[in-house]
Formats: sequence, C-alpha cells, structure tokens
Amino acid sequence: MASQKALSNHEDVFEDGDAPAEPRTVQRIRASSTIMKINKILVANRGEIPIRIFRTAHELSLHTIAVFSYEDRLSMHRQKADESYLIGKRGSYTPVAAYLAGDEIIKIALEHGAQMIHPGYGFLSENADFARAVEKAGLIFVGPTPETIDALGDKVSARRIAIAAGVPVVPGTEGPVETFEEVKKFTDEYGFPIIIKAAYGGGGRGMRVVREKESLKEAFERATSEAKSAFGNGTVFVERFLDKPKHIEVQLVADNYGNVVHLYERDCSVQRRHQKVVEIAPAKDLPVDIRDAMLEYAIKIAKSVKLRNVATAEFLVDSKGLYFIEVNPRIQVEHTITEMITGIDIVAAQIQIAAGATLEQLGLTQDRISTRGFAIQTRITTEDPAKNFQPDTGRIEVYRSAGGNGVRLDGGNGFAGAVITPHYDSMLTKLSCHGSTYEIARRKAVRALVEFRIRGVKTNIPFLTTLLTHPTFIESKVWTTFIDDTPELFELTGSQNRAQKLLAYLGNLAVNGPQVVGQVGEPKFKGEVMIPTLYDEAGNKIDTSKPCTKGWRHIILEQGPKAFAKAIREYKGCLLMDTTWRDAHQSLLATRVRTIDMANIARETSHALHNLYSLEAWGGATFDVSMRFLYEDPWDRLRKLRALVPNIPFQMLLRGANGVAYASLPDNAIYHFVEQAKKNGVDIFRVFDALNDINQLEVGIKAVQKAGGVCEGTVCYSGDMLNPKKKYNLEYYLDLVDKLVALDIDVLGIKDMAGVLKPHAATLLIGAIRKKYPDLPIHVHTHDSAGTGVASMVACAMAGADAVDAATDSLSGMTSQPSINAILASLEGTDRDPGLNIQHVRALDAYWSQIRLLYSPFEAHLTGPDPEVYEHEIPGGQLTNMMFQASQLGLGSQWIETKKAYEQANQLLGDIVKVTPTSKVVGDLAQFMVSNKLTPEDVRARASELDFPGSVLEFFEGMMGQPYGGFPEPLRTDALRGRRKFDKRPGLYLEPVDFAKTKKELARKFGGGITECDVASYLMYPKVYEDYRKFLAKYGDLSVLPTKYFLSKPEIGEEFHVEIEKGKVLILKLLAIGPLSENTGQREVFYEVNGEVRQVTVDDKTASIENVSRPKADPTDSSQVGAPMAGVLVELRVHDGSEVKKGDPLAVLSAMKMEMVISAPHNGVVSQLLVREGDSVDGSDLVCRIVRPEAANK
Repeated sequence: MASQKALSNHEDVFEDGDAPAEPRTVQRIRASSTIMKINKILVANRGEIPIRIFRTAHELSLHTIAVFSYEDRLSMHRQKADESYLIGKRGSYTPVAAYLAGDEIIKIALEHGAQMIHPGYGFLSENADFARAVEKAGLIFVGPTPETIDALGDKVSARRIAIAAGVPVVPGTEGPVETFEEVKKFTDEYGFPIIIKAAYGGGGRGMRVVREKESLKEAFERATSEAKSAFGNGTVFVERFLDKPKHIEVQLVADNYGNVVHLYERDCSVQRRHQKVVEIAPAKDLPVDIRDAMLEYAIKIAKSVKLRNVATAEFLVDSKGLYFIEVNPRIQVEHTITEMITGIDIVAAQIQIAAGATLEQLGLTQDRISTRGFAIQTRITTEDPAKNFQPDTGRIEVYRSAGGNGVRLDGGNGFAGAVITPHYDSMLTKLSCHGSTYEIARRKAVRALVEFRIRGVKTNIPFLTTLLTHPTFIESKVWTTFIDDTPELFELTGSQNRAQKLLAYLGNLAVNGPQVVGQVGEPKFKGEVMIPTLYDEAGNKIDTSKPCTKGWRHIILEQGPKAFAKAIREYKGCLLMDTTWRDAHQSLLATRVRTIDMANIARETSHALHNLYSLEAWGGATFDVSMRFLYEDPWDRLRKLRALVPNIPFQMLLRGANGVAYASLPDNAIYHFVEQAKKNGVDIFRVFDALNDINQLEVGIKAVQKAGGVCEGTVCYSGDMLNPKKKYNLEYYLDLVDKLVALDIDVLGIKDMAGVLKPHAATLLIGAIRKKYPDLPIHVHTHDSAGTGVASMVACAMAGADAVDAATDSLSGMTSQPSINAILASLEGTDRDPGLNIQHVRALDAYWSQIRLLYSPFEAHLTGPDPEVYEHEIPGGQLTNMMFQASQLGLGSQWIETKKAYEQANQLLGDIVKVTPTSKVVGDLAQFMVSNKLTPEDVRARASELDFPGSVLEFFEGMMGQPYGGFPEPLRTDALRGRRKFDKRPGLYLEPVDFAKTKKELARKFGGGITECDVASYLMYPKVYEDYRKFLAKYGDLSVLPTKYFLSKPEIGEEFHVEIEKGKVLILKLLAIGPLSENTGQREVFYEVNGEVRQVTVDDKTASIENVSRPKADPTDSSQVGAPMAGVLVELRVHDGSEVKKGDPLAVLSAMKMEMVISAPHNGVVSQLLVREGDSVDGSDLVCRIVRPEAANK
C-alpha cells in the first residue's frame, strides 16, 4: 500500500500554475492541461478497453503505454497508445497467456517509467496476486485493494459477506463444493432447478443450469472441468435457480477514504449462456422500493469490504423480491451506458481515485448524481447467429460504422483490413445509444445497427436488430433466459452484402476470365446499347417512360380465357407471336440472353408490339438456364417483365405432365407450378407433350384450366406429313386434335419444333383443322431451319391460322423463327395483315442488332439454312445446342457424323416425336453412338451390356410417357436390364409432393424467405436450384449487372455504374489486379466502390491447373471399366473392395446436362479405383477394374 499512501494527501495530487512555453507537440498540448503529478499509465489489456482508457488518460494529460501479444501486433490498441511493447519474446507465451503474464507486464511498466497499471476487465483485473505484485513494485494499481479482490472475487466469500451485511441472497451452499455428493445433498433439501457456478471467474464459463436429477452429475462434472480450464480452479458453488428473473447491477464508485456512491443501476437481463448481450440503463419499470433497496444494499456491501475505486454489485429480481449474486471488483464492459445517463467519466474517476483523489474533490457526492434519459448498449461481435454464434475469423474487407447524435462507439479491432483471429474474444465494438426515453434510445440503437456495414466476417448485427425489434424487448419485459426461450429471435434478416458479393464475382472474372458455360471469347460489342425512339404516324415522339396499356391482355383479365379465344377468332387479320424473348435466343444464342437486356427494351416493346397475340417470354429451357447458367431467378424475370409490359399477353411453354422439367413429376407439382406461373404473370400456356401422349397432355391442360389461364393445347408436328411412308400423317394429327378439343382447350397450338412443316403441308393441315373446327383459334409455331419458314407461316395464315410465330429480324432465320418483317411484308395488303407498325418493329430491331453482337460469345455460327433438317429432323433449338455439346465433348469435327447418328438414333427409338425432352433422348443417344463408334446394329446387339445415357433409360422406362406405336423391342428390355417399366403415364406412380415439408427443408438449407415460387423451382430442378442458391449466397444477385460486365472484365481505370435497386447505384472502377501469391495461389483484386477502395481475394484457377493423364481402358480386357464418354464424375457409388453384380451402378457421369450410369460389366470386386467424385475424365479413361473375389484377395 506504500504507493497509495504516498499519494494519500489529495492536495498533492493536483498541480497549480502554468508550464513554461514549449514546442506544440501532442505531449505538450496534453501537458498544458495536466492536473496530476502522475504522468504515465500502462493498460494491461487488449481490444477496446485499453483504447477506452487511453482516451480518458489523454484527457487527463497522461502518457500511455500499451502491451500486446505477438498475435496482436497489428491490433488497434497498440496504435492508440503513445508507446507499446511486446509481452515477452515471440513464442514465449500463448496468445492469451501473454495477457496473464503479470510479472512480465510489471517489468515493462518499470522499464518504461509507468506509474500506474490499469487492468481493464477480464485477464488480470480480478487477480489479487497481480494487484499485490503491482503495489509491491511501487506502482499504483487502478482498482480495488488486493484484500477486496480476495473478498469479492470468490463468489462464495462474497455471498458470506452479503449475508453478514443483511443483504438477501439466493438459497445456496454455504461454501464452495468440490464433490458431487455435496451438490446432491443440496438438491435433496432444496429441489430443482439449481445453478452451478464457478467460484472464481465469470463470463458464463463454468456455469450450468440443472432442472432434473438425471442430468445433475454430468452438469457438475462439466461445470467443474470448464471452471478449472478457464480460471485454473474447478471449485464451484450451488444456488437455487430463479425462473425468468431480471439481472440488475449497481455501479459503485469509492475513494480511499471510505466514501462510496452509486451511479444507479443497469438492466443486464438480456443474456446468452449467462453472457450479457444487451444492457439498459437505468432499468426500465423497476419498482421504486426494489430500486431503493438494491442501491442501499450495494453501498452496504461496498462499505463492509472497504471498497476502493469501482465495482459492480449484481442482483437478481423476480416477483418475490431481490437477491444478491456477486460483486465484480473492476470496470464493466457496459459502464459506457452509465456514463451516458449520468454524465460521469467512470474511467477518469478510477484513475484520479487511484492517484488519491476523494469523491468530493471529483464532485461525486450522492446528492449531485442523477440520471437523464435512457441508454442501451449492444455488443457487436464476429459471431454467426445462424450457426449457434460460432465465432468467425478472417479479414474485415469493409468497415463503415454508425454515428450521429446520442451514438457512442467503443471499438477495438473494428477497421477495414483488420484480421480477426480465433485467439481472443469476438467483440468488434460496443454500440451505446442515449435518448430522452427508452423508446428513443431503442430506435436509435436499431438505426445505428442498420447503419453499420461490416464485410469479410460474419457479425451478430442481424440478431441484434431482430432482438431490439422484438415486442418483448420493446416493452422491456425481458428476463435472463429470454434469448434461449424465444426461438423466433433466430429468424434473421441478414445484411444483403450486395456490393462485396458483386465484387467477388467481378474479381473472379478479372482473374479467371468468363465463367458462363458455353462462352467463347468476349463480346464483339462493348459500347453503350442505344434504346430506340418511337414516333406516331404524325411524327410525334411517343412517351415510352410508361408502358402502353392498349393490347389483347385486358380481355383475359376482364372477361377470361373463353372471351379472349372468341375475340382472337373474330379478328380479321392473322396475329403474330414474337419469340424474341424466348425461343429466338434459345435457338441462336444458347438461351443466354439475360433479363436486364429484355427489361431495357420492354416498355418500348409494349408500345411497338401492342397488337401481338402474345410475347413468348417464359418457360421451356429458359427456366432452368436462367438458374443454371445466368444465375437469375426465372420468377424474378417474369415479374419484372410483366410489370413493364402489362398489355401484351405473355405465353409460356409447358411440357405437359413434366412442367418445365425433363421428366414427369407428381400431378400436384404441376398444378402448383402452373398456379404460381399464372399468379406471377403468365397468361397463355402452350401445353404440349414430347410424345403427343394425350394422357400426359391432360395433366397440364387441367392444371392450366384450374389456374384460370388461357389453355393452348398443342400438337407436336414431326416428320413430313406429305411422305406416305411416315406414320405421322394427316389422319394422325386430326385424331389428336379431336382429343384436345374434347378436353375443352381455348386455343389449338401446332408446334413445328424442327421447322419441317412445308408450305403445302401447312395448307393441308391448317385447312383441314379449320374446316372441321371453324370456331377454334389456331396458333402455329415453327423454326426457319430449312429457310421455308416465312412461306410456311404465310400458308398457315392464308389457310385460316389465327396467329403464327416470328422473331425480330436480327434474331430470326435458320434455327430461330422466321423474320417478323418478312412475314409483315408478305401479308401486307391482304386481309390477313397482323396490324403492326412496321416502323416500330424495325426500331425495336435496331436494339436487338446491338444485343446480338453483345452475346456474340454464344453464337452457333450457322452460315445459312439447312435443308437436311427434313432428313435428320433435329429441332431448331436443339441443333445449336448439340453443336455446342459436340464441341465440348470433343466431337466437333464429327458434326456431320453426329447429324447422321441422330437419324439412326431416332429410328432405333421407334421414330418418335422429337421435342424436349424426347429430342434430348435422341441427341444423347446419337452423341453416345458417335463417341463410342457404335452402329445401329452394335446398339441392338450389345444393348444388354452398354451403359446408355440416363435420358435414354428414362425414355425406355416410360418416364416420358408412351410413344405412338409403342416402344422398340427387344431393344427396350435389353437396355433396361430388369429396371422398371411404366405402361401408363408415370405420374400415376409418383407420390404427391408434401409442399409444407419441402418448404421447411428449403428454409433449413437456405434460411427464411422461401416462397412458393422457390418450392416450384426446386421441384422442377432440385440440384440446379440448390446450386443457384449457393451461387447467390456467394456472389449475390447478378441480374442487375450490365451484360458487358457480366461477360467480360472492364479495362483498368474504367468507371461503370450498377443500380442494385431503385435509387441505389454503385459507381465501380477496376484499379488493379495483384500478383500471384505462390503460397496461396491467390490474387488480390482492387476495385473502387463509390470512391472507397476495396479489395477481394480470388483463387487464380490457372495457377493450380495440373495436367492429369489417366490410363485408358483396354476394350479387350473385360475387367477394365472405362468412361463411356468425356465428362465429370458427379457421383461415385463404390470403393475399393466393394462387391458388385453385373449391372450394378459404379458411378454417375455428367456431360453437358447429359447423365449416364457407369455399371459393372460382370460380377466381382472393385479393384484399382482410379477416380474420385468431381474428377474430369475423357472417353475410355480407366475408371476401375472388376476382378474375381479370389483375385482381389491376393
């Protein structure tokens, strides 16, 4: 106590007079306001509390010293001090042990002239031996005396002191307990629930609530073990546990002369695992008698132990009264809110009292202390609430804090570039907010939390905002287990982190190049896409800032599908459906056109094409490609376009009982999907079946009728109707039309997916249907593959069709639809004129001509019409996709052979109708044949041993319906090798979907906010949807990114804008791409975001490419299993030593949306498995050997 006694005369503490003039250094500026002879203080702590202490110390003109561990060498508290010193040498202490090395810290203080040591909270703050050592060294310990720490640091001792002082306590053991038998004796007398607490230490460690005797022994053992690990002493004590109490603490301040005051109370009831999360000062709605008694008890205990400096007396309050818990003889984390409501700097009081000042001298007499308003503190930590508050580590990429009136921040390592390590407490900063009322303080805290932007590590901010906006917190009715008792607090709304996710994508693009599957090179057009201006017939500019309201859709909305069909039939001309937004770009640009490029021209389209029968805008392949390759939500596309074009009916392609999937689904899944599509903007549903199976068609038709959509029942046209050798003749089509009409369709669709409907055949077919059904609206869809599309559509129009298909000129012809302007010109002057303004149509095409160049990396590079389509019958959209697939599979040079194989595959399968998904079956089999050099005879002869693509097996099973004329036998039976066979529509065999269960499972995987549209997407494409959601979580919503920057990186220094939502624009500029790190294989990419430099770390995929050369399977050795074609092994179903039978699946190979099972050629044991899941293989690469069991054991 010598050091304290040396300053016991408070008149010696303060200096009088002015210092002589010296240079204006920071030290001199501080010294000019010095009030103490003490001039140097060391803080034995880390993080935010040393910074907090340094600030006050500097205000008191003190020179500050920080100490730090090697792991903390970049910590902010080191930078905030005037001097800083490493504790020991590197490696001499663990990260935590460094701050517990009392002797080393004292040594630093003495070496560098410190006169005081402030311990902060935690670490050595309640270590009486450290306090003694400090004073023994002649230094001042800023805190209670060692004797007081001894008396109060032990909870059992503090309990005895409280009882002796007449302060009520919770029933508990009289002293510490060390054995289970002692704990059991207490429960036998007082019952349950109880709480086991560590006698030495706090922070919720070594603490267990036990509610029944069965778990008592385990809880005791865990509590003692945890206490020993955390505090070096496993002693515990036991108390009755109070249900739903409030935890209230009283801030105490005492000088060296027996004077004690309180600074009122704080409500610390909001806790998790006994650790405080949110604190409120003063406690709201605390009864006056309880408050007064508590304050009196706190001072009584403080005086009984001759408290010096500061401490906090803690109590539990329930409906029956209040109970003393303990006293913390140190500064508390939450002291800031007491400072805010009292205006008193508690740390300043600490330092000056330690220097010998009296409370009176500091103006801290009870009559002068009062509160003003309310304050709330929240602790912002790097913890992930969604993962049970698991601490997160890593580099803080972005750090923007809150501020403003009544907002106080006490931070530690909260800054951009800080590396959060796993060594220490996860707290980043303390947010304290003050307001004149509790509600104002709460609202201010919520506002400030929302204002924070912290990226790079997870934080608890989403949880804190949910907590502060919960009705129970708003009413301040919380209790100590409120968080544990309120699971809805974990239904979090997290920060979208849009800018940083977008940078992650842009950074990856900058380092690794284009990431969109199928992209070859960069766009030919990189300029600003010009939006056309429309003029009316008088030459006046049309206002396209708002959508047009004139169009056919209002009839559907106001009068329903039947009235719409009647109006279409009564219209004199032949209307058009524009396929530009779906089938045109599917056919020519691999379905890669993004939503943003349709939305940019949507309002102009609503004006220019208002007299369209419909816009084909959705469904079919665009649905899965949106998620699979463009990383967009197809439902979001539908909603956005619908809002921009409210007047023109939207048409979608519905694959009957398949929905938009490639195989049948349960019937209720189809009904659910159609219902969502109708609600979100689809008007006309073109329902078809890939095999013209009327039973499959009926499912889709009835789903559309139930949803209230316009039902366009569709016949798929296949082959050449004029060829007498073809089984699909006029009689066949008329019979199918009869069946569709019997289902009460609104419109009849004719779907010529390969463009093989010749003009004369069109006249015969449409004429025959019109003659039989004069009141039935007819819509014809085609492709211009052979170059006869315009002639065929004109023939249809003249024969009585009510609507035909066309595409904008720049996206027309070849595998797309016929040119819209060519059809308009052909019908001009006739009574079949479609009623469109040709100038407006051409103006729109000026836009699409730019867009086609923008999407040049996806061009199929078709040079002209392909009359061979009449032979191979490859659908338009599939032809371009197959060309791309062939090149990806290494078959690009065998394209002519592939087309020939397509004809052969079609005949092998029974000359089937070819449209998605059956066209995919034919294509997969064709590529399989070319890849494995198989003739049709080979396929028939070896069917029982070949590993056919998955789509082929699904077709043979009957998963796609029943083909006209039946399945080819014995090929079907040989290929299936005992697999199931469906002889009726597959939906009859499928279990109905449990939508609630599916939605719950998706919410578990991807968090809240799962919509019915999400459920529908998942049911159609489970893996595609899951991959899309994972991509979204990593890179965010990229649909807002201009296509130029989606497909290619900007130039260094190029500025561009991204509007992430209305009125929120990111101004971006690529600054630099860093060098490759040889240690990590990563590069740093630097972007400027709204003037702020940010960086993202990107794995350089080119740096880790290894050329893996695999042995080839010997086709003459039956034990060797080779990959049937190039692809990726997505699933491995065996391991070395697995016993297999002939036909058992070994692995699943995926190649460009085609999956096939690699099966065992004969019975045996798997040996020499050379591949792993995720490996890329070439055709014939050796996968494994299948050997006899005796050979495997050698």
